[in-house]
Amino acid sequence: MSGTDAEPASATPVGAAAERLRITEIFHSIQGEGDASGWRTVFVRLTGCPLRCVWCDTEYAFHGGDWHAIDDVLAEVASHGARHVCVTGGEPLAQKRSLVLLRKLCDAGYEVSLETSGALDVSAVDRRVRKVMDLKAPGSGESQRNLWSNLEQLVPHDQLKIVIAGRADYEWARAMLAEHRLAQRCMVLFSPVHGSVEPRELAEWIIADKLPVRFQMQLHKLLWNDARGK
Repeated sequence: MSGTDAEPASATPVGAAAERLRITEIFHSIQGEGDASGWRTVFVRLTGCPLRCVWCDTEYAFHGGDWHAIDDVLAEVASHGARHVCVTGGEPLAQKRSLVLLRKLCDAGYEVSLETSGALDVSAVDRRVRKVMDLKAPGSGESQRNLWSNLEQLVPHDQLKIVIAGRADYEWARAMLAEHRLAQRCMVLFSPVHGSVEPRELAEWIIADKLPVRFQMQLHKLLWNDARGK
């Protein structure tokens, strides 16, 4: 990530205060994806991402943001009184101190999920965290960035998401499902790209092929369209 994880030496505090992250936003909403869909959730959106997926809907998180002490992030999360916390981006793992945040959230007793692109190593992520990891299909423009060794790090409580922009992506995803025995590793989610493939069409492909995957749409977009902070 270009610059978002490095502070000027003169600005770096000492001791515990040095544990800081660049944050785009923290907000309280409804989880719209995965096995926690529908639960009140606090989202911590970190700044920066090394990928540029053509269908990305959070480009505003690529740059900017503000530095926050991790303990202050924990306090903000606690103020919303939700059991579920989702650390997202951008790409959270592009900031190495995201691992500290994830660990501290777990220590505080939250149900913690991490939304990650699948392009960066997830082996150091606290095992209590539910990893929601992308596998980038060719239509993303970033399929060459898939870090295939990450598949070995997935455990049953994790989720693997493939975002599908058309029939070619679907056929690729179906092949990967079989080749890597993805459904035997964890829950596999197929999601349609809005405006590129009709949700009903994707659902019918899944039914026709009897795939062991979970179809999902983004509930938060159905509720609030593309509003930020929702």
